[in-house]
Amino acid sequence: MELKVKAVYDPDFMPIVKYVEQFEKDVAAAPHKQIAISVERNKGYVHTLKMDVFAEGVDDRRNNEVVERIVKTFLWVYGGWKITVSGSKPIYEHIKAVYAKDGARAFDNDFMSGVYETKFKVDYVEDVKNAPATNESSSPVGKHLNGCRIGFDAGGSDVKVSAVVDGESIYSEEIIWHPKTQTDPKYHFDGIKNAMLKAKEKLPRVDAIGVSSAGVYIDNRAMVASLFIKLSEEDKIKCRNIYLDVAKEIGNVPIEVANDGDVTALAGAMDLNDNNVLGIAMGTSEAGGYVDGSGYITGWLNELAFVPVDMNPKALVDEWSGDVGCGVKYFSQDAVIKLCPAAGIELSDEMTLAEKLKYVQQLHAAGDKRTEGIYQTIGTYFGYEIAYYARYYDIKHVLIMGRVTSGNGGQTLLKTAQQVLDTEYPELAKKITLHIPDESSRRVGQSVAAASLPVC
Repeated sequence: MELKVKAVYDPDFMPIVKYVEQFEKDVAAAPHKQIAISVERNKGYVHTLKMDVFAEGVDDRRNNEVVERIVKTFLWVYGGWKITVSGSKPIYEHIKAVYAKDGARAFDNDFMSGVYETKFKVDYVEDVKNAPATNESSSPVGKHLNGCRIGFDAGGSDVKVSAVVDGESIYSEEIIWHPKTQTDPKYHFDGIKNAMLKAKEKLPRVDAIGVSSAGVYIDNRAMVASLFIKLSEEDKIKCRNIYLDVAKEIGNVPIEVANDGDVTALAGAMDLNDNNVLGIAMGTSEAGGYVDGSGYITGWLNELAFVPVDMNPKALVDEWSGDVGCGVKYFSQDAVIKLCPAAGIELSDEMTLAEKLKYVQQLHAAGDKRTEGIYQTIGTYFGYEIAYYARYYDIKHVLIMGRVTSGNGGQTLLKTAQQVLDTEYPELAKKITLHIPDESSRRVGQSVAAASLPVC
Protein backbone atom coordinates (compact mmCIF):
# COMPACT_ATOMS: atom_id res chain seq x y z
CA MET A 1 0.00 0.00 0.00
CA GLU A 2 1.74 3.13 -1.26
CA LEU A 3 1.07 6.51 0.32
CA LYS A 4 1.56 9.63 -1.79
CA VAL A 5 2.20 11.63 1.38
CA LYS A 6 4.44 9.91 3.91
CA ALA A 7 4.16 10.17 7.68
CA VAL A 8 7.64 11.60 8.32
CA TYR A 9 8.19 10.09 11.76
CA ASP A 10 5.89 7.07 11.41
CA PRO A 11 6.96 5.02 8.37
CA ASP A 12 4.69 2.11 9.35
CA PHE A 13 1.53 4.24 9.37
CA MET A 14 -1.22 2.35 7.55
CA PRO A 15 -4.26 4.63 7.17
CA ILE A 16 -7.53 2.81 7.54
CA VAL A 17 -9.04 4.61 4.57
CA LYS A 18 -6.37 3.21 2.22
CA TYR A 19 -6.66 -0.22 3.80
CA VAL A 20 -10.44 -0.28 3.26
CA GLU A 21 -10.05 1.00 -0.31
CA GLN A 22 -7.62 -1.81 -1.10
CA PHE A 23 -10.00 -4.31 0.49
CA GLU A 24 -12.83 -3.05 -1.72
CA LYS A 25 -10.68 -3.39 -4.87
CA ASP A 26 -9.59 -6.91 -3.96
CA VAL A 27 -13.16 -7.96 -3.13
CA ALA A 28 -14.43 -6.66 -6.49
CA ALA A 29 -11.86 -8.80 -8.31
CA ALA A 30 -12.69 -12.01 -6.39
CA PRO A 31 -15.80 -14.09 -5.63
CA HIS A 32 -17.85 -11.91 -3.31
CA LYS A 33 -21.22 -11.38 -1.67
CA GLN A 34 -23.17 -8.54 -0.10
CA ILE A 35 -23.69 -8.09 3.61
CA ALA A 36 -25.15 -5.33 5.75
CA ILE A 37 -24.04 -3.97 9.10
CA SER A 38 -26.39 -1.89 11.22
CA VAL A 39 -26.22 -0.07 14.54
CA GLU A 40 -29.31 0.94 16.51
CA ARG A 41 -29.34 3.67 19.16
CA ASN A 42 -32.03 5.44 21.18
CA LYS A 43 -35.57 5.93 19.83
CA GLY A 44 -35.06 3.18 17.26
CA TYR A 45 -32.68 5.24 15.12
CA VAL A 46 -30.67 2.93 12.85
CA HIS A 47 -27.75 3.40 10.52
CA THR A 48 -27.14 0.63 7.95
CA LEU A 49 -24.33 0.10 5.45
CA LYS A 50 -24.48 -2.50 2.71
CA MET A 51 -21.08 -3.61 1.47
CA ASP A 52 -19.43 -6.36 -0.52
CA VAL A 53 -17.09 -8.83 1.17
CA PHE A 54 -15.18 -11.89 0.02
CA ALA A 55 -17.30 -14.99 -0.45
CA GLU A 56 -16.93 -17.36 2.47
CA GLY A 57 -13.65 -19.25 2.38
CA VAL A 58 -11.86 -16.77 0.08
CA ASP A 59 -10.34 -14.54 2.76
CA ASP A 60 -12.32 -14.78 5.98
CA ARG A 61 -9.56 -13.12 8.02
CA ARG A 62 -9.72 -9.87 6.04
CA ASN A 63 -13.51 -9.95 6.02
CA ASN A 64 -13.55 -10.12 9.80
CA GLU A 65 -10.81 -7.53 10.20
CA VAL A 66 -12.34 -4.86 7.97
CA VAL A 67 -15.96 -5.38 9.03
CA GLU A 68 -14.97 -5.16 12.70
CA ARG A 69 -13.21 -1.82 12.11
CA ILE A 70 -16.26 -0.47 10.29
CA VAL A 71 -18.56 -1.67 13.08
CA LYS A 72 -16.26 0.10 15.54
CA THR A 73 -16.51 3.28 13.48
CA PHE A 74 -20.31 3.05 13.32
CA LEU A 75 -20.57 2.66 17.09
CA TRP A 76 -18.49 5.73 17.88
CA VAL A 77 -19.73 7.97 15.07
CA TYR A 78 -23.45 7.23 15.35
CA GLY A 79 -23.74 5.48 18.71
CA GLY A 80 -25.61 2.28 19.36
CA TRP A 81 -26.61 -0.43 21.80
CA LYS A 82 -27.25 -3.08 19.13
CA ILE A 83 -25.25 -4.31 16.16
CA THR A 84 -26.97 -6.34 13.45
CA VAL A 85 -24.98 -8.30 10.88
CA SER A 86 -27.00 -9.44 7.87
CA GLY A 87 -25.99 -11.91 5.18
CA SER A 88 -22.96 -13.67 6.72
CA LYS A 89 -23.11 -16.07 9.65
CA PRO A 90 -19.28 -16.33 9.99
CA ILE A 91 -18.85 -12.55 10.15
CA TYR A 92 -21.73 -12.32 12.63
CA GLU A 93 -20.09 -14.95 14.84
CA HIS A 94 -16.81 -13.02 14.77
CA ILE A 95 -18.43 -9.68 15.62
CA LYS A 96 -20.50 -11.28 18.38
CA ALA A 97 -17.38 -12.76 19.97
CA VAL A 98 -15.31 -9.58 19.67
CA TYR A 99 -18.04 -7.37 21.15
CA ALA A 100 -19.03 -9.76 23.93
CA LYS A 101 -18.69 -8.67 27.57
CA ASP A 102 -15.46 -10.68 27.76
CA GLY A 103 -14.34 -10.02 24.17
CA ALA A 104 -11.63 -7.78 22.76
CA ARG A 105 -14.09 -4.88 22.55
CA ALA A 106 -15.53 -5.36 26.04
CA PHE A 107 -14.95 -1.65 26.70
CA ASP A 108 -17.28 -0.74 23.82
CA ASN A 109 -19.91 -3.19 25.10
CA ASP A 110 -19.81 -1.74 28.59
CA PHE A 111 -19.71 1.91 27.49
CA MET A 112 -22.64 1.64 25.09
CA SER A 113 -24.69 -0.35 27.61
CA GLY A 114 -24.26 2.50 30.09
CA VAL A 115 -24.96 5.27 27.61
CA TYR A 116 -28.17 3.73 26.30
CA GLU A 117 -29.20 2.00 29.55
CA THR A 118 -29.80 -1.19 27.60
CA LYS A 119 -27.93 -4.48 27.46
CA PHE A 120 -25.57 -4.43 24.47
CA LYS A 121 -26.28 -7.12 21.89
CA VAL A 122 -25.27 -8.42 18.48
CA ASP A 123 -28.02 -9.84 16.25
CA TYR A 124 -28.02 -11.85 13.00
CA VAL A 125 -30.28 -11.59 9.97
CA GLU A 126 -29.82 -14.34 7.40
CA ASP A 127 -30.98 -12.53 4.26
CA VAL A 128 -29.36 -9.16 3.57
CA LYS A 129 -32.65 -8.06 1.98
CA ASN A 130 -34.18 -8.15 5.45
CA ALA A 131 -31.48 -6.01 7.06
CA PRO A 132 -32.75 -3.15 9.25
CA ALA A 133 -33.39 -0.06 7.17
CA THR A 134 -31.60 3.18 7.94
CA ASN A 135 -33.85 5.32 10.11
CA GLU A 136 -32.35 8.73 10.83
CA SER A 137 -34.04 11.91 11.98
CA SER A 138 -32.38 15.31 11.95
CA SER A 139 -34.22 17.24 14.63
CA PRO A 140 -34.17 21.06 14.52
CA VAL A 141 -31.56 21.52 17.25
CA GLY A 142 -29.53 24.71 16.97
CA LYS A 143 -29.55 28.11 15.24
CA HIS A 144 -32.75 29.26 17.01
CA LEU A 145 -32.23 32.85 18.06
CA ASN A 146 -35.75 34.09 18.77
CA GLY A 147 -36.89 35.07 22.25
CA CYS A 148 -35.16 35.37 25.60
CA ARG A 149 -32.68 32.57 26.19
CA ILE A 150 -30.08 31.39 28.65
CA GLY A 151 -26.92 29.87 27.19
CA PHE A 152 -24.73 27.78 29.46
CA ASP A 153 -21.30 26.30 28.71
CA ALA A 154 -19.93 23.96 31.38
CA GLY A 155 -16.17 23.49 31.44
CA GLY A 156 -13.91 21.71 33.89
CA SER A 157 -12.62 24.91 35.50
CA ASP A 158 -15.27 27.52 34.75
CA VAL A 159 -18.77 27.95 33.43
CA LYS A 160 -19.82 30.58 30.92
CA VAL A 161 -23.38 31.82 31.06
CA SER A 162 -25.12 34.25 28.72
CA ALA A 163 -28.45 36.04 28.55
CA VAL A 164 -29.45 36.23 24.90
CA VAL A 165 -32.32 38.25 23.40
CA ASP A 166 -33.18 37.60 19.75
CA GLY A 167 -29.64 36.40 19.05
CA GLU A 168 -27.82 39.22 20.84
CA SER A 169 -25.94 38.60 24.09
CA ILE A 170 -26.96 41.24 26.64
CA TYR A 171 -24.97 39.63 29.46
CA SER A 172 -22.16 37.12 29.65
CA GLU A 173 -20.00 35.99 32.55
CA GLU A 174 -17.36 33.39 33.35
CA ILE A 175 -17.68 31.84 36.79
CA ILE A 176 -14.91 29.72 38.33
CA TRP A 177 -15.89 26.31 39.64
CA HIS A 178 -14.16 22.99 40.38
CA PRO A 179 -16.59 20.17 39.53
CA LYS A 180 -13.94 17.51 38.94
CA THR A 181 -12.79 17.58 42.56
CA GLN A 182 -16.21 17.58 44.22
CA THR A 183 -17.86 14.49 45.71
CA ASP A 184 -21.20 16.11 46.62
CA PRO A 185 -23.68 16.38 43.69
CA LYS A 186 -25.26 19.38 45.42
CA TYR A 187 -22.13 21.37 44.48
CA HIS A 188 -22.79 20.68 40.79
CA PHE A 189 -26.52 21.37 41.00
CA ASP A 190 -26.06 24.64 42.87
CA GLY A 191 -23.24 25.76 40.60
CA ILE A 192 -25.34 25.25 37.48
CA LYS A 193 -28.50 26.71 38.98
CA ASN A 194 -26.87 29.82 40.48
CA ALA A 195 -25.09 30.66 37.23
CA MET A 196 -28.33 30.39 35.28
CA LEU A 197 -30.16 32.52 37.84
CA LYS A 198 -27.64 35.30 37.19
CA ALA A 199 -28.60 35.26 33.51
CA LYS A 200 -32.29 35.03 34.35
CA GLU A 201 -32.03 38.29 36.34
CA LYS A 202 -30.96 40.09 33.15
CA LEU A 203 -33.92 38.89 31.08
CA PRO A 204 -37.55 40.04 31.07
CA ARG A 205 -38.49 36.35 30.87
CA VAL A 206 -36.89 32.99 30.04
CA ASP A 207 -38.19 31.22 26.96
CA ALA A 208 -35.56 28.46 26.70
CA ILE A 209 -32.25 27.18 28.03
CA GLY A 210 -29.43 25.74 25.93
CA VAL A 211 -26.50 23.86 27.46
CA SER A 212 -23.07 22.94 26.11
CA SER A 213 -21.29 20.41 28.31
CA ALA A 214 -18.46 17.90 27.98
CA GLY A 215 -19.68 14.31 27.92
CA VAL A 216 -22.27 12.10 26.28
CA TYR A 217 -25.86 13.35 26.39
CA ILE A 218 -28.86 11.33 25.30
CA ASP A 219 -32.29 12.98 25.39
CA ASN A 220 -30.79 15.83 27.46
CA ARG A 221 -29.51 13.42 30.10
CA ALA A 222 -25.86 13.21 31.19
CA MET A 223 -24.95 9.59 30.47
CA VAL A 224 -21.17 10.01 30.70
CA ALA A 225 -19.67 13.29 31.95
CA SER A 226 -16.19 14.08 33.25
CA LEU A 227 -17.69 16.88 35.38
CA PHE A 228 -18.99 14.18 37.72
CA ILE A 229 -15.80 12.12 37.83
CA LYS A 230 -15.45 12.22 41.64
CA LEU A 231 -19.07 11.30 42.36
CA SER A 232 -20.07 7.82 43.47
CA GLU A 233 -21.65 5.61 40.83
CA GLU A 234 -24.99 6.05 42.58
CA ASP A 235 -24.69 9.85 42.51
CA LYS A 236 -23.61 9.83 38.86
CA ILE A 237 -26.87 8.08 38.00
CA LYS A 238 -28.81 10.63 40.07
CA CYS A 239 -27.07 13.44 38.17
CA ARG A 240 -28.16 12.18 34.76
CA ASN A 241 -31.18 14.50 34.95
CA ILE A 242 -29.28 17.42 36.48
CA TYR A 243 -29.89 19.90 33.64
CA LEU A 244 -33.54 18.90 33.33
CA ASP A 245 -33.97 19.38 37.09
CA VAL A 246 -32.33 22.82 37.02
CA ALA A 247 -34.54 23.89 34.11
CA LYS A 248 -37.63 23.04 36.17
CA GLU A 249 -36.42 25.34 38.95
CA ILE A 250 -35.51 28.15 36.56
CA GLY A 251 -39.01 28.20 35.14
CA ASN A 252 -39.94 24.82 33.68
CA VAL A 253 -38.93 26.00 30.20
CA PRO A 254 -37.69 24.03 27.16
CA ILE A 255 -34.09 22.90 27.50
CA GLU A 256 -31.66 21.31 25.07
CA VAL A 257 -28.34 19.81 26.19
CA ALA A 258 -25.57 18.97 23.72
CA ASN A 259 -21.99 17.78 23.80
CA ASP A 260 -19.53 20.67 23.74
CA GLY A 261 -17.97 19.33 20.53
CA ASP A 262 -21.30 19.58 18.74
CA VAL A 263 -21.86 23.10 20.07
CA THR A 264 -18.37 24.12 18.92
CA ALA A 265 -19.25 22.85 15.43
CA LEU A 266 -22.54 24.74 15.67
CA ALA A 267 -20.74 27.97 16.62
CA GLY A 268 -18.44 27.42 13.64
CA ALA A 269 -21.39 26.85 11.31
CA MET A 270 -23.01 30.05 12.56
CA ASP A 271 -19.74 31.95 12.01
CA LEU A 272 -19.31 30.52 8.52
CA ASN A 273 -22.99 30.92 7.72
CA ASP A 274 -22.87 27.43 6.24
CA ASN A 275 -23.64 23.82 7.15
CA ASN A 276 -22.00 20.36 6.94
CA VAL A 277 -19.36 21.33 9.49
CA LEU A 278 -17.14 18.78 11.26
CA GLY A 279 -15.30 20.18 14.27
CA ILE A 280 -12.24 18.44 15.73
CA ALA A 281 -10.58 19.48 18.98
CA MET A 282 -7.07 18.14 19.53
CA GLY A 283 -6.23 18.48 23.20
CA THR A 284 -5.96 15.98 26.05
CA SER A 285 -7.90 13.64 23.77
CA GLU A 286 -9.71 14.04 20.45
CA ALA A 287 -13.21 15.51 20.58
CA GLY A 288 -15.62 15.85 17.69
CA GLY A 289 -18.84 17.56 16.74
CA TYR A 290 -20.97 17.78 13.61
CA VAL A 291 -23.61 20.03 12.09
CA ASP A 292 -25.51 18.44 9.18
CA GLY A 293 -26.75 19.83 5.87
CA SER A 294 -29.83 21.29 7.51
CA GLY A 295 -27.69 23.15 10.03
CA TYR A 296 -28.71 20.93 12.91
CA ILE A 297 -26.95 18.81 15.52
CA THR A 298 -27.71 15.17 14.74
CA GLY A 299 -27.82 13.34 18.06
CA TRP A 300 -24.98 11.10 16.88
CA LEU A 301 -22.26 10.19 19.37
CA ASN A 302 -19.32 11.74 17.45
CA GLU A 303 -16.80 10.27 19.91
CA LEU A 304 -13.99 10.32 17.38
CA ALA A 305 -11.27 9.50 19.91
CA PHE A 306 -12.35 5.85 19.53
CA VAL A 307 -12.69 5.81 15.72
CA PRO A 308 -9.95 3.78 13.97
CA VAL A 309 -7.15 5.67 12.19
CA ASP A 310 -4.28 3.23 11.69
CA MET A 311 -4.30 -0.44 10.68
CA ASN A 312 -0.70 -0.99 11.78
CA PRO A 313 -1.03 -3.80 14.36
CA LYS A 314 1.95 -2.38 16.28
CA ALA A 315 0.34 1.05 16.73
CA LEU A 316 -0.04 2.46 20.24
CA VAL A 317 -2.71 0.99 22.48
CA ASP A 318 -5.27 3.33 24.04
CA GLU A 319 -5.01 2.63 27.76
CA TRP A 320 -8.72 3.24 28.40
CA SER A 321 -10.40 1.20 25.68
CA GLY A 322 -7.60 -1.31 25.11
CA ASP A 323 -7.87 -0.80 21.35
CA VAL A 324 -5.09 -0.10 18.86
CA GLY A 325 -4.72 2.67 16.27
CA CYS A 326 -7.63 4.92 17.30
CA GLY A 327 -7.93 8.71 17.17
CA VAL A 328 -6.94 9.45 20.76
CA LYS A 329 -3.30 8.55 19.94
CA TYR A 330 -3.22 10.50 16.67
CA PHE A 331 -5.03 13.78 17.28
CA SER A 332 -4.12 14.76 20.83
CA GLN A 333 -1.17 15.69 22.99
CA ASP A 334 -0.35 11.96 23.08
CA ALA A 335 0.34 12.13 19.33
CA VAL A 336 2.92 14.89 19.79
CA ILE A 337 4.59 13.06 22.67
CA LYS A 338 4.72 9.65 20.98
CA LEU A 339 6.56 11.15 17.97
CA CYS A 340 9.29 12.85 20.03
CA PRO A 341 11.64 9.83 20.13
CA ALA A 342 11.58 9.58 16.31
CA ALA A 343 12.32 13.33 16.17
CA GLY A 344 15.24 12.94 18.55
CA ILE A 345 13.59 15.02 21.26
CA GLU A 346 14.03 13.87 24.84
CA LEU A 347 11.27 14.57 27.34
CA SER A 348 11.75 14.37 31.08
CA ASP A 349 9.69 11.78 32.93
CA GLU A 350 9.15 14.47 35.56
CA MET A 351 7.01 16.49 33.13
CA THR A 352 3.23 16.16 32.98
CA LEU A 353 1.69 15.41 29.58
CA ALA A 354 0.62 19.04 29.24
CA GLU A 355 4.15 20.21 30.08
CA LYS A 356 5.62 17.88 27.46
CA LEU A 357 3.33 19.34 24.80
CA LYS A 358 4.20 22.88 25.88
CA TYR A 359 7.92 22.07 25.71
CA VAL A 360 7.62 20.79 22.13
CA GLN A 361 5.64 23.90 21.19
CA GLN A 362 8.35 26.10 22.70
CA LEU A 363 10.98 24.26 20.65
CA HIS A 364 8.88 24.75 17.53
CA ALA A 365 8.40 28.47 18.22
CA ALA A 366 12.18 28.77 18.65
CA GLY A 367 12.75 27.27 15.19
CA ASP A 368 13.82 23.73 16.16
CA LYS A 369 13.64 21.91 12.81
CA ARG A 370 12.96 18.53 14.48
CA THR A 371 9.51 19.63 15.57
CA GLU A 372 8.36 20.41 12.03
CA GLY A 373 8.25 16.70 11.24
CA ILE A 374 6.00 16.07 14.26
CA TYR A 375 3.31 18.41 12.95
CA GLN A 376 3.78 17.15 9.40
CA THR A 377 3.26 13.59 10.62
CA ILE A 378 0.09 14.50 12.52
CA GLY A 379 -1.08 16.42 9.45
CA THR A 380 -0.54 13.29 7.34
CA TYR A 381 -2.57 11.27 9.82
CA PHE A 382 -5.30 13.89 9.70
CA GLY A 383 -5.49 14.23 5.92
CA TYR A 384 -6.07 10.51 5.46
CA GLU A 385 -8.50 10.40 8.37
CA ILE A 386 -10.56 13.25 6.90
CA ALA A 387 -11.01 11.04 3.85
CA TYR A 388 -12.17 8.26 6.18
CA TYR A 389 -14.53 10.56 8.08
CA ALA A 390 -15.99 11.64 4.72
CA ARG A 391 -17.33 8.11 4.30
CA TYR A 392 -19.63 8.69 7.28
CA TYR A 393 -20.14 12.46 7.36
CA ASP A 394 -21.18 14.78 4.55
CA ILE A 395 -18.48 17.43 5.04
CA LYS A 396 -17.99 20.90 3.55
CA HIS A 397 -15.91 22.40 6.35
CA VAL A 398 -13.47 20.93 8.87
CA LEU A 399 -12.61 23.11 11.86
CA ILE A 400 -9.60 22.13 13.97
CA MET A 401 -8.87 23.59 17.37
CA GLY A 402 -7.37 22.67 20.72
CA ARG A 403 -3.95 23.02 22.31
CA VAL A 404 -2.18 20.81 19.76
CA THR A 405 -3.16 23.19 16.94
CA SER A 406 -2.01 26.39 18.64
CA GLY A 407 0.91 28.34 17.21
CA ASN A 408 2.59 27.68 13.89
CA GLY A 409 2.40 23.93 14.42
CA GLY A 410 -1.30 24.00 13.68
CA GLN A 411 -0.68 25.69 10.34
CA THR A 412 1.89 23.04 9.42
CA LEU A 413 -0.56 20.32 10.43
CA LEU A 414 -3.32 21.83 8.31
CA LYS A 415 -1.05 22.42 5.31
CA THR A 416 0.04 18.78 5.34
CA ALA A 417 -3.54 17.52 5.69
CA GLN A 418 -4.45 19.67 2.68
CA GLN A 419 -1.55 18.14 0.76
CA VAL A 420 -2.94 14.66 1.43
CA LEU A 421 -6.36 15.66 0.15
CA ASP A 422 -4.91 17.42 -2.90
CA THR A 423 -2.75 14.47 -3.96
CA GLU A 424 -4.79 11.46 -2.83
CA TYR A 425 -8.38 12.75 -2.87
CA PRO A 426 -8.68 15.69 -5.28
CA GLU A 427 -12.48 15.45 -5.41
CA LEU A 428 -12.67 15.82 -1.63
CA ALA A 429 -10.14 18.66 -1.79
CA LYS A 430 -12.53 20.57 -4.07
CA LYS A 431 -15.42 20.04 -1.68
CA ILE A 432 -13.89 20.38 1.80
CA THR A 433 -12.33 23.52 3.26
CA LEU A 434 -10.04 23.23 6.27
CA HIS A 435 -10.03 25.95 8.93
CA ILE A 436 -8.26 26.91 12.15
CA PRO A 437 -10.54 29.51 13.72
CA ASP A 438 -8.68 32.09 15.78
CA GLU A 439 -10.32 33.88 18.67
CA SER A 440 -10.86 37.07 16.68
CA SER A 441 -12.78 35.19 14.00
CA ARG A 442 -15.06 33.40 16.45
CA ARG A 443 -17.86 35.92 16.65
CA VAL A 444 -20.30 33.39 18.05
CA GLY A 445 -19.31 32.29 21.55
CA GLN A 446 -19.93 28.78 22.89
CA SER A 447 -22.56 29.86 25.40
CA VAL A 448 -24.39 31.98 22.79
CA ALA A 449 -24.38 29.06 20.36
CA ALA A 450 -25.67 26.87 23.19
CA ALA A 451 -28.51 29.33 23.77
CA SER A 452 -29.65 28.69 20.19
CA LEU A 453 -30.11 24.93 20.74
CA PRO A 454 -33.76 24.64 21.85
CA VAL A 455 -36.87 25.41 19.85
CA CYS A 456 -39.23 27.72 21.67
